Amino acid sequence: MGQQCHVCKKTPHTGNRLSQRGKAKYLGGNGRKTTGISRRTFKPNLQKIRIQEGLTSVQRRVCTQCLRSGRVQKAVVRAPFTILDAN
Repeated sequence: MGQQCHVCKKTPHTGNRLSQRGKAKYLGGNGRKTTGISRRTFKPNLQKIRIQEGLTSVQRRVCTQCLRSGRVQKAVVRAPFTILDAN
């Protein structure tokens, strides 16, 4: 499914975008006034990475929170400039 994390199943959510005018009271103003409300979507920060699933590595879309928390294991890549043994 598009726009969904493979690990935590996070999907886009909807919310409001507020347009405001005025200066905040704690800054010496008269207070903020809302002049408009429109709908918007909050999308998860998805990254396409190769992850290890069993013995194989597959490409999946994973959100950055799952990457940083260690819920997914990145695929092992051979180090550059190394010579493989032909034994």
